[in-house]
Amino acid sequence: MTRLATLRERMITADLGALIITNLKNIYYLTGFWGSAGTVLVTGQAQYLLTDSRYSLSARELGGAFEVIETREALSEIALLLKKEGIQRVGFEDSLSYATFQVLQATLSGLHLQALSQFVEQQRQLKSPDELATIRKACQIADQAFQDLLKYVEPGKTELELANFLDFKMRELGASGISFDTIVASGKRSALPHGVATHKPIAFGDPVTVDFGCYYQHYASDMTRTFFVGQVDDQMRDIYQVVQAAQQAVIEVSRPGLTYGDYDRAGRDVIEASGYGHAFTHGIGHGLGLDVHELPFFSQTGQDRLRSQMVITDEPGIYIENVGGVRIEDDLLITEHGVEVLTLAPKKLIVL
Repeated sequence: MTRLATLRERMITADLGALIITNLKNIYYLTGFWGSAGTVLVTGQAQYLLTDSRYSLSARELGGAFEVIETREALSEIALLLKKEGIQRVGFEDSLSYATFQVLQATLSGLHLQALSQFVEQQRQLKSPDELATIRKACQIADQAFQDLLKYVEPGKTELELANFLDFKMRELGASGISFDTIVASGKRSALPHGVATHKPIAFGDPVTVDFGCYYQHYASDMTRTFFVGQVDDQMRDIYQVVQAAQQAVIEVSRPGLTYGDYDRAGRDVIEASGYGHAFTHGIGHGLGLDVHELPFFSQTGQDRLRSQMVITDEPGIYIENVGGVRIEDDLLITEHGVEVLTLAPKKLIVL
């Protein structure tokens, strides 16, 4: 079944005559159109892609199932289309800005408008073979960039220099850009889960956590590794081994049908048993695709279940203030019978 057909089935279940889509990544997912201005209208009988003159030619060249309408007044055009089809119940994405929502209300007055939270994103959770091939390539680029980084690191280089190296290396390897601001946190700063790279020089004996990823053909990778420069003390070695064991425990239980809570607990239980439970301060992971953070999101009590074709992250960590921290993160594909690890950069304890 096509993405559009699946969407229509879900619209029927939600009792919607039409759906207005304004999230640009959702528009790309449904149409293949990539641009900074676009709106999609899907009804029971037709589908329209509305964009302005900057993009109308490229939109038409896609040759897809969507009728392209060139306009700078998308909502006004949509009002006419809805009137033509006699549609009264219309869903829209609740990620609209308040200003746009006010225009929507005014333009579509008299219709039953229903705000929808992550309606298309729920469908995006299950990746197609083409999507998986693209995500694999994004992961391969990150893998190679990390291997190259290990040859570049030396005491005296700054966190920013390491971050810039990764960013440009991924582009050199074919990425269109980074999927988020690259995190490099060294020494005691590695206890900051999202430590922004600074001018701090890397010192002998530092743990260094790098959290990075790239976009390749619009799909993201997201990986974290921690390594040590010169030497590693006993406490940090112990912390690393605990995090590594927790991260592997998640991989070993991952399969379709596992609850989100059990996915989280697989790693959390290992860390808590080691006495570091207080120092694991975030969730175990999240979904990955067109957005670097997307559905599903995990909690310790989540009762939803993993499904085949989901791509998710596995990222336990331990962070000790004024000492340092360790995080290891992989991107995982839930398969029909288990799991495939997509990020293959080494996870052994590395001392450079």
